[in-house]
Order: sequence, then structure tokens, then C-alpha cells
Amino acid sequence: MSELAGVAGGELRVRLAAPPADGRANRELCRFLAEALGVPRSAVTIVAGESARHKVVQAGGIAPAEARRRLGIGAGGPPPPTSPRDPRSP
Repeated sequence: MSELAGVAGGELRVRLAAPPADGRANRELCRFLAEALGVPRSAVTIVAGESARHKVVQAGGIAPAEARRRLGIGAGGPPPPTSPRDPRSP
């Protein structure tokens, strides 16, 4: 059974019940996150790291704060991506 394993280093950790062969782990990750977030499976895609251990996943149709709430990671979870701040800005 796949499960959330917490947050470490600003990344969500997920234990998957599928081997990393023939794309099975990627499919299971998307299925698991879609179910956990309450969005259609088609709304969850891997946007970077498809063949790597660390991945960037996008879930459409849900705000980052709501995704954190549904995953039970609260405000202390990984922050949403931001652009670097211009050091000349006040």
C-alpha cells in the first residue's frame, strides 16, 4: 500500500507500492496523489524527474494551500515554488 512518509528537506516523501520498472512507480505516484488530493488522475502529472528518484509533480485544479491541507502536511510543509528575489528590491 502506498503512503505518505512525511516531509524532509522541503520535499514530500511518498512510499510507493510499485517497483520502479516500466513506469509502474510513476503511475502509482500519480494515482496515489490524485486520490489523496481528491482530483482526477489526469490532473496529476510528473513535470520533471520521470526517471529519477526525486520528481516534480503538478496537480491541476487545486491550490497549493489546499493540497497541503488534504495531504495533512500543514503550513510547515514544502513551500510553493517562488522566483528568486531581486536583491535590489526593498
